[in-house]
Amino acid sequence: MSIEWLGHAGFMIETQGQIIYLDPHEGEYNQLADLIVITHSHSDHCNTAKIQSIRKDNTKVVAPQDCATKIGGEVTSLKPGEKRMMNGIQIHAVEAYNVKRFRAPGIPFHPRGLGVGYLLTVDGKTIYHAGDTDFIEEMKILKSENITLALLPSGGTYTMDNSDAIEAACAINPQKAFPMHRWDTDPLEFKKAVEAKSEIQVLFMEPNQRVSL
Repeated sequence: MSIEWLGHAGFMIETQGQIIYLDPHEGEYNQLADLIVITHSHSDHCNTAKIQSIRKDNTKVVAPQDCATKIGGEVTSLKPGEKRMMNGIQIHAVEAYNVKRFRAPGIPFHPRGLGVGYLLTVDGKTIYHAGDTDFIEEMKILKSENITLALLPSGGTYTMDNSDAIEAACAINPQKAFPMHRWDTDPLEFKKAVEAKSEIQVLFMEPNQRVSL
């Protein structure tokens, strides 16, 4: 299994001869998708033009319902706690929402119910894409999922910042972690703190760099 960071919150996973895209948004994509997984309907995650450019007739798409209506065609929507096997991959939707980041008093950027995170399990490995979220209580139970790689937003403003993402990583305790969806935050700060506090290996990828898991 390999994973490539496409920039922002977008990733491509290649495993068992399949190409899986998570929140495709930035960059040029040279391979068509067997599976596309979208966390929520904001345009930097649910980029309909990018989705259509990599979609084949038989591509499976998983996205929340409000994003599904934008994408069109056959789309599977999962609510937190729901699981589905698709192309031999178990997709498990989990909670993702803000408790600290608000666009106005009492109005979070990502209210509960807007989007989800996902656990993707295949070939004995589990990848967690947290979506746009703060560090929430529901993350603490993910420690029991034996996550291979946790993809955690760390940019602040709309999601966890480095401090929150460090706390989340240590609570989830994956084998590896990667700080995504970042703005001015320093990924090396995240790496040093997480590795000092835990046995987690923090990956350091540039856009369009691929690593093996």
